[in-house]
Amino acid sequence: MSGTSLDGLDVALCEIEGFGTDTIVEVKQFATIVYESSFKEKIKKIFSKHDVDLEQVCLLNASVGALHAEMINTCLQKWGIKHTEVDIIASHGQTIYHAPKILHKKEGYGNATLQIGDGDHIAVKTGIITLSDFRQKHIAAGGEGAPLAVYGDYLIFSKAGENRIMLNMGGIANFTFLDGDLDASKMFSTDVGTGNTLMDAVMQKYFIGKYFDDDAQVALQGTINIYLLEALKENDFFAKSFPKTTGPELFNLAYLQQAQEKTNTTALTVYDIMATLAKFSADTISEAIMRNMGNKDFVIYSSGGGMHNPLLMGHLKKQMKNAIFKTTNDLNINPDAKEAVLFAILANEALCGGETNFGYKVPSVSMGKVSFPN
Repeated sequence: MSGTSLDGLDVALCEIEGFGTDTIVEVKQFATIVYESSFKEKIKKIFSKHDVDLEQVCLLNASVGALHAEMINTCLQKWGIKHTEVDIIASHGQTIYHAPKILHKKEGYGNATLQIGDGDHIAVKTGIITLSDFRQKHIAAGGEGAPLAVYGDYLIFSKAGENRIMLNMGGIANFTFLDGDLDASKMFSTDVGTGNTLMDAVMQKYFIGKYFDDDAQVALQGTINIYLLEALKENDFFAKSFPKTTGPELFNLAYLQQAQEKTNTTALTVYDIMATLAKFSADTISEAIMRNMGNKDFVIYSSGGGMHNPLLMGHLKKQMKNAIFKTTNDLNINPDAKEAVLFAILANEALCGGETNFGYKVPSVSMGKVSFPN
């Protein structure tokens, strides 16, 4: 799995037994292979932009697949695992543009998304059958292509008697609601707004070589600007019903700039901006969760890079006092590995399952295209 934060490739070696609600998954090994700065810059030139060099998109589609294959081979060698011992690779690819209709609003077009890193290149260079391009089937079946966490969350994390929020805070924040009565019709997954994407963008703008605010060192030195905060929260995306999806195509530096110009806060220090953005992410996450949960007692299981931001997590805990906060470590899944594990589960469902009813809000489809090594 490689997400919109562009930090690297998460590689999880999973052993899976069963399928559907009988799925049992064990993470045998996990590693994050950090992208080199030069590679990040190449992706950033075509990521989440209306106008890009089409030749570069074409070239990177192949080279990302080749790079991911190389990283997988490196991990297997390090772990002492033979390629013949691995049944399937599940590859998410690298998202370069996400275009749900609620964002592009163009007549005659539906939802769309694009991930590069071709599965054929991975299959040939590893010698392992590869499933990739998972999000297209979700869109073809009427979904928005994201978030897909709902499938894995429901299959391996549902528990009778406990209302659960599986909160993932990557570039974009999303959560899956799992009702304690195990009713699939109540379950759904939705994006809620920014996780780290705006904070990361600001860090990269003001601090050369810094891709994120490590331990919120910058944001903790600032003061929240209430006028900028309120302007950031004015977008009609936040009022739309669940489920919904979004991306850096909306929440980017231009979005921040517009809010600053509107509130005459363009002279704010980077420290105040970062403090305000951390509160912005926390407010929109907590408001979305509480809109769904009301007065119910529930447990939040966090994952994703945002869980390592102490300021963001501190805001969330203050704003959702009736929630118990845990991480997916408490469910025997490394929080940093969770998204990669999800795609292993999706691949397993495509090959072995595909019969689970996920309720009317979630397309009950098998996802992933198959690439053979020869």
